[in-house]
Amino acid sequence: MNKKGILIVVSGFSGAGKGTLMKELMRKYPENYALSISATTRGPRDGEVDGREYFFLSREKFEKMIANNELIEYAKYVENYYGTPRAYVEKMLDEGKDVILEIEIQGALKVKEKFPDTLLMFVTPPNARELKSRLVGRGTETMEVIESRMNRACEEAEGMSAYDYLVVNDELDDCVEEMHSIIQGEHHRSSRNVNFMNDIKEELEELKGEN
Repeated sequence: MNKKGILIVVSGFSGAGKGTLMKELMRKYPENYALSISATTRGPRDGEVDGREYFFLSREKFEKMIANNELIEYAKYVENYYGTPRAYVEKMLDEGKDVILEIEIQGALKVKEKFPDTLLMFVTPPNARELKSRLVGRGTETMEVIESRMNRACEEAEGMSAYDYLVVNDELDDCVEEMHSIIQGEHHRSSRNVNFMNDIKEELEELKGEN
């Protein structure tokens, strides 16, 4: 069956718990998954290490990567570039790891355009009131910022139907198992196993000739 890794894009509302979900998935199934590391032109913050949180690049190097088509997707936020290096992702996929990209909707759709086999998953809390409650519960943002995040969530909700699966993050452990189950099931999808099916057909024809 399909031994090559699957490219997975995970998006979701701010406050839906994507980061916690990804960490727990990686902790429980380290052999199965690799988290894609983004490249950025912003400087490292305290405690950040090159090649762990991000690949920290000069603007010149980043723009050279854009020109050479070495990024799966990229975007510019507040004067800095962020993007997904192609070489790292392809290396992990070839090693049989399912590679997870945690990016926003626009980036997700760009990836799907370039790589139609990409699995798109959208993480959401059980309802909008819970989303607001989680944002307030963080205690790290002003009500003004929370309102802007809720307004952004209204826009993002319009793109949910473009995703292959919705994952409701209510109970963390249940959500991790659900996500793992969906991804593992994808390995058995017939469209991902064309070579396997062709091999079986050839073998059947050969055996038929032996009678």
